[in-house]
Amino acid sequence: MEVELRAPGAATEWSAYHAIRRRVLFELRGRGWTYNADHPDEHRPNHYPFVLWDGSVAVGAIRVDVHDDVAVFRRVAVRDDVQRRGYGRRMLELAAQFAEQHACTRIDSHVDGDAVGFYRRCGFELVDDTSERGATVLMTKSIRR
Repeated sequence: MEVELRAPGAATEWSAYHAIRRRVLFELRGRGWTYNADHPDEHRPNHYPFVLWDGSVAVGAIRVDVHDDVAVFRRVAVRDDVQRRGYGRRMLELAAQFAEQHACTRIDSHVDGDAVGFYRRCGFELVDDTSERGATVLMTKSIRR
């Protein structure tokens, strides 16, 4: 699988980024009406949105927020029609490389309860599993330097 993680630039790339996030993280969870493509967090300093591309096809989206030496993976999503093909794992690997290049030593991510097993298989550890059913849980992973 030859994929690339890159920041959206053109309007069509931003549209792909938002379409993936809106569909997977909001519409499929019954909250499509709450998605805000114009949220100011998308353009704050040290917030880096990315699209995962397989050739010319957008297959995933993630935002990496860098706070000192911690990278926070936000709104991680792979298109529902291409899940379970390795894209999520590859996107996390590429995002971790980006975090390491920005001198991060740890990655945190608030993960949907249904994705905990996937994140564990990707090397993340559960920090707190006391949240309510349906809420996200905090997971973390050290970056070896």
